[in-house]
Amino acid sequence: MKVVISGKNFNASDDFKKTVEKKFSKLDKYFSDEIPANLKIKTEGGSKYKVEATISPKGTIFRAEDVTNDPYEGIDKVTDRLSRQMSKFKKKLQKKHKDSKAVNFTDLPDIEEAQEEIEVVKRKKFSLQPMTVDEAIMQMELLEHSFFVFLNPETDSVAVVYKRNNDSYGVLEPVY
Repeated sequence: MKVVISGKNFNASDDFKKTVEKKFSKLDKYFSDEIPANLKIKTEGGSKYKVEATISPKGTIFRAEDVTNDPYEGIDKVTDRLSRQMSKFKKKLQKKHKDSKAVNFTDLPDIEEAQEEIEVVKRKKFSLQPMTVDEAIMQMELLEHSFFVFLNPETDSVAVVYKRNNDSYGVLEPVY
């Protein structure tokens, strides 16, 4: 696994890079060498650090983030979360990646928690309405939902607007 570190308002020292390599080396045994692990670190508000890690082996995305006062603590928490995610969904991921050499699950411990089956309790069908992003955000707010699916006439594709944790908005657009 190749760790790619990028920062916004943050310069990674050599000591920090070594710590990141050491922490991510614990996840190395689960991924082949060509899989990149992207690590982004941003300074927020002067004393907070947002640490985001993403590993994308062949169609599955492992992602974890943490906001903390210490970037080293953020690295610890992010790598722990990634490891727990992999353990929690081990069986399902093994089925998906059974023929792939990108992910190796043999060394991954089974999680001790009781595995709950994922159950869909409600399905909803609706017609897609063409609207701009601003109109979709307004509709989402009127419905008091955290996301809204719509047809974007500018791109002629389905899109999703969503409310982010910091009360800003995001747009999900598919790439075919």
